[in-house]
Amino acid sequence: MLSFQTTFELYTGLPVWIGYVFTFLFGSVVGSFLNVVIHRVPREESIVFPNSACPKCGEAIKGYDNIPIFSWLILGGKCRNCKEPISPRYPAVELLTALLWVLCFWQIGFNAYLPVAIAFVTVMVSLVFIDAEHMILPNVITYPLLICAILVRLIFPLTVGALYFKDILSYPLTLLAGQPAWLVSLAGAGLGALFGGGSLWLIGELWKRLRGVDAMGLGDVKLMFGVGALLGFQLTFLTIFIGAFTGAVAGVLYIATQKEKDLQAQIPFGIFLGIGSVISLLFGDALITWYIETFMPR
Repeated sequence: MLSFQTTFELYTGLPVWIGYVFTFLFGSVVGSFLNVVIHRVPREESIVFPNSACPKCGEAIKGYDNIPIFSWLILGGKCRNCKEPISPRYPAVELLTALLWVLCFWQIGFNAYLPVAIAFVTVMVSLVFIDAEHMILPNVITYPLLICAILVRLIFPLTVGALYFKDILSYPLTLLAGQPAWLVSLAGAGLGALFGGGSLWLIGELWKRLRGVDAMGLGDVKLMFGVGALLGFQLTFLTIFIGAFTGAVAGVLYIATQKEKDLQAQIPFGIFLGIGSVISLLFGDALITWYIETFMPR
């Protein structure tokens, strides 16, 4: 099998470092657009019109002040017109998106699944920051995520192959051996969606009946339907585990820093599910293999 670097150079005729640079730059540009999505979608505003403007003085942002990452640094984090501070979230989203794109380029490789991985992490960045600020996961993002995940699981086996989805090689999907690859892949999508969204819905419903309070928002459930459909049940389990663990740690730290301890404090779980899903996408197979070899040796 050709190495990642050899494959890139063979198909493009360019040294691989150019691929990394291009990926970073284009990722930062998309990150700049994500800032628009993060700001406007929860407010049910158009992400196309009007052009970006300072929320305080209303001055339209000039093109030379809209260069990802660098414009914020050059302006000292303030509006050029009214000197109102600009949230550091803006360069943070741009930089994070760019770095995640580079990480996908490095980890996934130069293949047909790379655009899928890049699109997935981009969606997760938008959802994480929206949930952090508004404690919602908008349907306008989670529903298309589910639809696109199902389409990928259907189209890939019919075009480039189904081996990008490792879950089809595991029980119980091995019971479908001999069936068309697209059918097995769709079954994996259904199982992953059921495991992801279904398990969160069940936990939330049981907790509500036992304690009388909502422990799980439906936005989290819808998010995990999409994540599960794309990643499959194994990586979805890992996503939930990482999300629950990191969320618990963050919750303990949050409560510990408050003067008045509130054990009922609400922390957006979508943040940690988003983090867990990105880790699972990029490193999940390696983590599962490491766990099995370390703690379940034959």
